[in-house]
Amino acid sequence: MASTMQAAVLHGREDIRIEQVPVPTAAPGELIVRVGAALTCGTDLKVFRRGYHARMIQPPALFGHELAGTVVEAGKGVRNFRTGDRVVALNSAPCGQCYFCLRHQENLCDDLLFNNGAYAEYIRIPARIVAKNTLHIPDHVPLEHAALTEPLACAVHGFEDCHARLGDSVAIIGGGPLGLMMVHMAALAGSEVISLVRYAGQAEAAKQLGAAHVVESRSIPEAIEKTRALTPGNRGVDIAIEAVGAPEAWEQALELVRKGGTVNFFGGPAADTKVALDTNRIHYNDITLRATFHHTPAICRRALELIAGGQFQAGVFITGHAHLYELNRVFEKLMSRNSEIKTAIVP
Repeated sequence: MASTMQAAVLHGREDIRIEQVPVPTAAPGELIVRVGAALTCGTDLKVFRRGYHARMIQPPALFGHELAGTVVEAGKGVRNFRTGDRVVALNSAPCGQCYFCLRHQENLCDDLLFNNGAYAEYIRIPARIVAKNTLHIPDHVPLEHAALTEPLACAVHGFEDCHARLGDSVAIIGGGPLGLMMVHMAALAGSEVISLVRYAGQAEAAKQLGAAHVVESRSIPEAIEKTRALTPGNRGVDIAIEAVGAPEAWEQALELVRKGGTVNFFGGPAADTKVALDTNRIHYNDITLRATFHHTPAICRRALELIAGGQFQAGVFITGHAHLYELNRVFEKLMSRNSEIKTAIVP
């Protein structure tokens, strides 16, 4: 390998620079992976806009976290991986020892280790992620499909937390990558899915991924009215999932659900965001409110199994390809809300 490589470095708000940086080397327990595909992500788009992520990344820093590739170096003590292995390395790993890990809530780990740097020719995988959250990719699975494991794990976790029953009506607010993954997961589980989106391209993707109904509107009151009209007696849906990360969408989700229903605030708003919820309606209608964050090692493995097994339509989510030097243009395009879902950056 050369001594330097090209990598995307986040310097601040809407400031990504492709720079020449040293190629990392593997310390004991670590891997160096040649990136085969790194995917754009709604979280990365938020980080691009805001210039930081409170838990995941502080500039200046290597950027990107959804990837799959090939091992080119294994550090001392690594036994389960060797040069040439095709792997998907998740973006985090829990400690396994704190209060939350011992209660099987590893997504809430007090010492959750994050890793960034997927938008690069090579990436270093820390020893803890190698040990707990790096997975072999079956030979028949394309690298760009395997790179969907991380966001899909988040969607699997969120949908499982809703405890849907067969045939439940499920409204999903948002037509971004994770909103569409939620649509697909709910459809695969046998739910009657109502997808609430703002753009025609999102509507078409939602239908392709199994939505029984699509409500396309930029007006929240209109979207609420149209969604409730799709349920018997306008009673509302059994489950409403917010997958936008905006306070108005959190409030909208509560208005979609029936008495005794469940709302999952799945999208993550900015820090210090506040919402106004009708406490009378929540209490007297016995509505369950919950939120789901991130994933666990066990859920990541289930996500890769879904991709490898063919149930999950991975190809639908990869709507573009670009080189590393085009990354700024790709994010500017994503901000324009076009029909792109995910772009595979191929270093």
